Amino acid sequence: MEDYYEILSISRTATLEEIKTAYRRLALKYHPDKNPGSLDAEEKFKRLSEAYQVLSDTEKRQLYDLYGHAGLAGMDVGGFGGFEDIFSSFGEVFEDFFGFGRRRSSRPRPQPGADIRQRVVMTLEEVVRGIDTTIEVERRVHCRTCKGTGLEPGTQPQTCTRCGGRGQVGQSRGLLKIYTTCPECRGAGKLITTPCQECKGAGAIREKKQVQLRIPPGVDNGTRLRLRGEGEAGAAGGPPGDLYIEVQVAPHELFTREGKNLQYRTQLSFVEAALGSEVNIPTLNSQARLTIPSGTQNGATFRIPGEGVPSLRGNSRGDLVVEVELKTPTNLSPKQEKLLKEFLKLSAQEAAKETTKTK
Repeated sequence: MEDYYEILSISRTATLEEIKTAYRRLALKYHPDKNPGSLDAEEKFKRLSEAYQVLSDTEKRQLYDLYGHAGLAGMDVGGFGGFEDIFSSFGEVFEDFFGFGRRRSSRPRPQPGADIRQRVVMTLEEVVRGIDTTIEVERRVHCRTCKGTGLEPGTQPQTCTRCGGRGQVGQSRGLLKIYTTCPECRGAGKLITTPCQECKGAGAIREKKQVQLRIPPGVDNGTRLRLRGEGEAGAAGGPPGDLYIEVQVAPHELFTREGKNLQYRTQLSFVEAALGSEVNIPTLNSQARLTIPSGTQNGATFRIPGEGVPSLRGNSRGDLVVEVELKTPTNLSPKQEKLLKEFLKLSAQEAAKETTKTK
């Protein structure tokens, strides 16, 4: 990649003022307005902008000096997008001196509306089947009385006398003329002298709306759903924002979730585990019958297929994973204690026989 100092034709010890001067001179030479249709000039202009953005920033320049282009990995060094951007760093010099370029339009640029984020709490049962629900959203919408203009119906805005409707005011500094946004009309070029009584001239009001939405099966904590155009109104003809729904799944009293699978813990006596048994296991739909083989150990797991959570994308469904937890009996009756002692005695005798056989 080409060295940024070579792009600007400056030394590595150049001051910030020298960097600005070099950039201004070369940017004017290769600007697309001066070289219409020249792809070579356009590419040089982009490289100049990128070099200036890095070398005029103290932190980025230090990283570049130490590590080169690799030191800027992940940082925004994309350059500037247009003629106005070139001069935004040092005062926006316009055509009065250079003889080309454009003043920024006094017409406000369209601005997209803000996004809205809202949380929906769901039960695990709702996650499995999905839900159709309605939520109430408070948002900024265009005033219906003035249709977003901020003007009382039947009235017109007045041209700003300070900037003459240009949206900018200029100051001469030697040979240069620098333009700034008009503080009176804030760049609009016009003033609302008779504001809409409904929105007080804001062009928008806040209202509550019932929004219907479908939350599909399989969502999880943190899943975000986007409803396009259901956010706040844009400005100056800009599009509305979006509504983001964030799902929060409430804890379940029986099950925990691991991806598409559900986890359930069942308790067995050591007798049931030793002899084997059949137990009823609750599911989100009803219950299932599970066969526990003899000799089952503490912590053993068994799967009940298809009793988990559906996949958010696809037709598959997880399993219900059952973990066995052996419970130790307490408060034994004398008879139970006698039987257990006899069991222990027999176990010791069997162990001794096995030891004798192996010798």
